[in-house]
This record gives sequence, C-alpha cells and structure tokens, in this order.
Amino acid sequence: MLSSLKIVLLLGVIYLCKAAEEDVIDLTDSDFSTVLAQHDTALVMFYAPWCGHCKRLKPEYAVAAGVLKNDDPPVALVKVDCTEGGKSTCEQHSVSGYPTLKIFRKGEVSQEYNGPRESNGIIKYMRAQVGPSSKDLRSVAEYEAFIAKDEVVVVGFFEKENDLKGEFLKTADKMREEVSFAHTSTKEVLEKSGYKNNVVLFRPKKLQNKFEDSVVVYKGEPETYSLKSFIKENFHGLVGVRQKDNLQDFSNPLVVAYYDVDYVKNPKGTNYWRNRVLKVAKEMSEVNFAVSDKDDFTNELNEFGVDFAKSDKPMVAGRDADGNKFVMSSEFSIDNLLAFTKDLVDGKLEPFIKSEPVPENNDGPVKVAVGKNFKELVSDSGRDALIEFYAPWCGHCQKLAPVWEELGDKLKNEEVDIVKIDATANDWPKSQFEVSGFPTIYWKPKDSAKKPVRYNGGRALEDFLKYVSEHASSELSGWDRKGNAKKTEL
Repeated sequence: MLSSLKIVLLLGVIYLCKAAEEDVIDLTDSDFSTVLAQHDTALVMFYAPWCGHCKRLKPEYAVAAGVLKNDDPPVALVKVDCTEGGKSTCEQHSVSGYPTLKIFRKGEVSQEYNGPRESNGIIKYMRAQVGPSSKDLRSVAEYEAFIAKDEVVVVGFFEKENDLKGEFLKTADKMREEVSFAHTSTKEVLEKSGYKNNVVLFRPKKLQNKFEDSVVVYKGEPETYSLKSFIKENFHGLVGVRQKDNLQDFSNPLVVAYYDVDYVKNPKGTNYWRNRVLKVAKEMSEVNFAVSDKDDFTNELNEFGVDFAKSDKPMVAGRDADGNKFVMSSEFSIDNLLAFTKDLVDGKLEPFIKSEPVPENNDGPVKVAVGKNFKELVSDSGRDALIEFYAPWCGHCQKLAPVWEELGDKLKNEEVDIVKIDATANDWPKSQFEVSGFPTIYWKPKDSAKKPVRYNGGRALEDFLKYVSEHASSELSGWDRKGNAKKTEL
C-alpha cells in the first residue's frame, strides 16, 4: 500500500497536471473567432485525439500555457479538436496534418509556428513574439546602424500617419520571425535618407553586386501588389543564400549551386562563385536560383544521387516546376550553367529518379510502389488507390503494417489498389503528394482530373474500409457507401 506521504505527493502531481491542462483554452467552431479576437497574441494547436505526436506535445504545451498566461503581456495557448467540435475551423485554416500550430494576433493568422515542441522552447519562442515587431528609429545614428546590419532589413519612412504605415506595421507583425523591420517619422532621419512615404528594402554589403539594386523601394500599391509580396520577391535577390532554416522561401523551378559557402571566413571566395550564378540568373528570370553550402546539404545532394561533391568548383542540381530532379553533369562554368538551365526549362533533360528495384512480382494484396514504377502503378493506373508513405524505422508505420495488409486482402477483388512506398528510399511526385511525417496516407481517385486528397481519419481497419467505401469511384461490390458489408447470396 502507498504511504500517506506518497499519496499526498501523487495527488499533488495529479492536481498540477490538471491545473496545467486547464490553462490551455479549448475552443470549437462556435467560439473560436470570438474568443481568439480577445487575445493580442495566441498560439493555436490544431490536433486529433488519436495522433501520437499530439499526445506527446500536449503535456509540454500545457506547462507552457501555465507560464505564458502570467506574462506581461500574456500569451494565450489554445487547442482545437479537428475531429469533433473544430472541424470547420480546421478546414478554414487548411489544416492537413497533426499537430498543426499557428500564431494568431487579435484573431487573425500571423504565421505558422516553426519553433520547438517542448515547454521551455515554446515559452522562449512565444515570448519573442510579443512586443513591437518594428524598431522605432529616433535618430540618424540609429538609422545608420540599422541599415548597416549584416542582414536584409526593411525600413518604413513615414512623414505622417497613412494607410501605408498601417500596412507596414501589420506586415511586420506577420513576418517578424523572417525579417528585421524598423520605421521612423523623425525629421532628421527622413531628410538624411531622402525617403518620406516609402518602404525600403536594404541588402547587406556582403550580398551587394552589380547585377541588381542594393536598395529596393516599395511603390505602395496594396490592391495589386502587397508589401508582403514585395518583401518575399526581393528578400533573397536574384540568387539567394539558401540555408536549412529558409528552404520554404525557394520555390520550383529552382537551380542550386553547391560549394563552400562561408560568408564569415571566406566572403570573397563565396561571392566569386555566386557572382557567376548571378550572371545566369539575370538572363533566366523564369527560374529561381540559389547557392548552398555543400557540407550543410550533404543529405540533399544524396537525394540527387551525389555521394560526395569532390570538386572545388560548384556542383549544380535543380528541379523543374513539377519537382523533377536534374543534375548538371558537366563542369561548372557560366556557359554550362546557362545551357543546363535552358534545357531544364525546355524539358530536354532526363530526370534523376531515386528508386529501389521494381518488384519482380507485385501481385500481393498490397502493391509496392518504388520511384521507377510510381507513375505507372499510381499516377497513371486509371484506378482508385489508397497510398501509404512510410519509413522502415517509424513505429507508427510498423503498427499500421498488419492493418494495411489486412485492408489489401479485404479489397483485393475491388477496383481499388492498396499501395505502400518507402518514402526514405524512393522518389514520387511531391507536388501532388506532400509528405511531412510518417505514415502519410493519400487517396488518389481514378479520375486523373481530380487531385489526390490527404487521409486524416482513424487507422483501424474499419476506418479505412468506411473511407474507401464512401470515396470509391464506383460502389464496392462487397460494401455499401456507408462501409457496411453487403449480404452475399446463398
């Protein structure tokens, strides 16, 4: 039996856990907008009760909520169940996986939460979200020091209150994690800068070059061209320095030069190669260009079939608009880079496909897709398919495996394919099937005009059968549209 002291301690722990959980605000479709609008800054977790990642995050989230609610100013931590009372809210905010976390300011989405998932990290990250998102420059010295920073900065110059200033401050709130903002209405600063009612992007000295302007001015036409769009378009310039924390900024078609990128120890050598890429980028405006450090992106180079970038010259790889991968086989030069980029755009290159061997026999209840047969087996099959993207080391995938096999066996005589693909060893059309965790499951309709849909339901056999029965292009022979087994004739 437990001693009295142990019982008291246990009850204390239970009380603290419960108290912490109560610090998280639980919202549904009916009160989400109203309650959230009352909080200056809030972090919202969109979750599903069955989600393992959500279960691990919840206690950390609750502890952080208990601390942040007492801050000045406070930060509210909110949760929304996407499977019950919050379905409509989750759809409205394009939630496609769990948990999804977003930062809200006065009821409006400010940005995605990309911070840590443990309590101390959440607290630190969210504390950085409060307070002014733009520094008020009150002197010429402050202004000159700010634009001399070793990073891209955006400054608003406002002679008086106007709509542009309102747009500027709202944009600064939304992009505060990505960009350093400052503003000024000080007469001396306006006179020194030569700007009065403008927003200006300044590039740091290390990134300045003869191929593009070092200072870019926003004209202020929010109806057709928002300030956020202006910043995103100009932030990285013609050739961005692509790092692991800004990958989302670079969209396809994209050509990357991999070499020793080091602006601390070797800025001159770094810009020697970047300037050559810039020359091509200036000519090929329809393609995005970047440079990346080859040591930081070893895993990405492996995805292009490159085990080790041996040469001192840049190694070049790229993706077209559909995400197909290409590697420049010739030695780096301006002419070769230009020819490679033109051929990529014109579809003249043979894509590199990472793939396990195509199975000799694929007649089992679960079809095995690999890089080289994905198009034939899934994309162009002319059949409905439910596809699992898995990783061999993933515990959730291992738990799902027998259920997936049983599902395949149940539906082996139906016009539906149950498919699995090792996402760590094979390529697939990533523009159609976005995979951010394992397992990720997609429903691909028979009709090629319809886009694949991410499956977010339960993972019991009955859940899959019910889903397939409802979404199959033609009603299943063994189940009705509600997933009930049909009676067989004797």
